[in-house]
Amino acid sequence: MTRPAPSPILKPGDTVGVLGGGQLGRMLSLAAASLGLRTHILCPDEDCPASQQSTRFTKADYDDEAALKNFAGAVDVVTYEFENVPVRAVAVLKAAGATVRPGAMALEKAQDRLVEKEFVRSLGVATAEFHGVDNVADLEQGLRNVGRPAILKTRRLGYDGKGQTRLTDKDIDLHASFEKAVAFAWEEVGAAPSILEAFVPFEREISIIGARAANGDIRLYEPIENVHAHGILKTSTAPAQVTPETRAAAEQASVAILEALEYVGVVGVEFFVLPDGGIVVNEFAPRVHNSGHLTADACAVSQFEQHIRAVAGWPLGDPLRHSDAVMENLIGDEAGKWGEIIREPNACLHLYGKGEARPGRKMGHVTRLSTTT
Repeated sequence: MTRPAPSPILKPGDTVGVLGGGQLGRMLSLAAASLGLRTHILCPDEDCPASQQSTRFTKADYDDEAALKNFAGAVDVVTYEFENVPVRAVAVLKAAGATVRPGAMALEKAQDRLVEKEFVRSLGVATAEFHGVDNVADLEQGLRNVGRPAILKTRRLGYDGKGQTRLTDKDIDLHASFEKAVAFAWEEVGAAPSILEAFVPFEREISIIGARAANGDIRLYEPIENVHAHGILKTSTAPAQVTPETRAAAEQASVAILEALEYVGVVGVEFFVLPDGGIVVNEFAPRVHNSGHLTADACAVSQFEQHIRAVAGWPLGDPLRHSDAVMENLIGDEAGKWGEIIREPNACLHLYGKGEARPGRKMGHVTRLSTTT
């Protein structure tokens, strides 16, 4: 029988292994370096943004068991920077003696939107009405149950508006019949196992960036208000315009998720705020979160440092914000405005080192600061 790996407390000079090489891995590497820790990135893309900043890099697929076993032996703890890391990879790493933070349970819940919704509901936290969809008949029944408008999303994968489509009365009229509109929507998501969610008439969207340490200590950043365009996060603003009651409810839900998952690290929980101030969980991401990027410039301890602290077994930092902030994602060609942005007072520019500026691709972000009120 394999003994469970000891719970490590890293010291400066030790290595944090990161599965994934995107911009989040890049910013985790920068945060780790400021604490005297090294990072080792494993990613199939040799020219990924994180490889430009990490101490070591392994080019390998996430299902390459030999590479994963070697990786486990070369690092002191493992974390991940995106939620679609195969759960099997975590099992291989743990069998090889690695400590993985956060654990596999967070991935298992977050990778399947239906499982995620059922999990959140089991905690007594509200979500949109939903219905599992495995075929056209399920979709027809789901629309009868949750009504219209509704959003059909693939259960797995899909992000930034991908893998989903809307179903409204207008769509029914456009396709001339209920049956044709349903069939079209099913093909739109690739006829893949999906979830139908009722549309939530929200007033605003917010997120909570929360962290839980290995000893169970929890720290939460204050709510951040988010605006999306074409399914992609465009701006995040702190402070969010919410009441103390709404903030308290969002914080309580976030704590419940962190504790139920026995989570170690940073999580991003997204909420819809209803006109009466109530909240509905949209989804959670078991990683550092795009809306939390502003913490790197507006807080003494960023979400990236907080995550490194947690997975390293260190005490969490104070998430207090010292400046008001608006973070704007630079998408596609918008990153070409870097020369103008760096001339702005109180603008903090972050570029991700990506080569091609494709439409819809996050190339960087800028956080604009102002004095707290």
